[in-house]
Amino acid sequence: MKQPNRVCYLLAVLGLLTSLSPLVQADEPTSKFSRELLMTKPVTLPSKEVESHVLRVRFPKGYKTPLHTHEGPGPRYVVMGKLKVADDGQTKVYSQGEVFWETGAEMTVENVGKSEAEIIIFELAAAKPTKH
Repeated sequence: MKQPNRVCYLLAVLGLLTSLSPLVQADEPTSKFSRELLMTKPVTLPSKEVESHVLRVRFPKGYKTPLHTHEGPGPRYVVMGKLKVADDGQTKVYSQGEVFWETGAEMTVENVGKSEAEIIIFELAAAKPTKH
């Protein structure tokens, strides 16, 4: 007699799970492909031959770079944190998800947020001569 009770119990559990599965699926996020233009900027290239560099830079809380330049200008994407950028005489604060253009002039970057900050640098630099 125990065998039919087990079968009834299993059928009841399966029925319950089957009836709940549409509810579980309804709560799952639906992700779709998306494309968002973050920046458009006309650029005069320094030469016909250009190297592109992509760098990830992390700034500890409170860190400020010394005055410096990069090999080339380009967009910078703030992955996380809050950065105060002083570039070519202008100062602005950028937060996560924002993009800014770095001119290639002397600049400083300071992490003014409450934790580590991170940016991705896309740099357009004059190509270095290749050695044969």
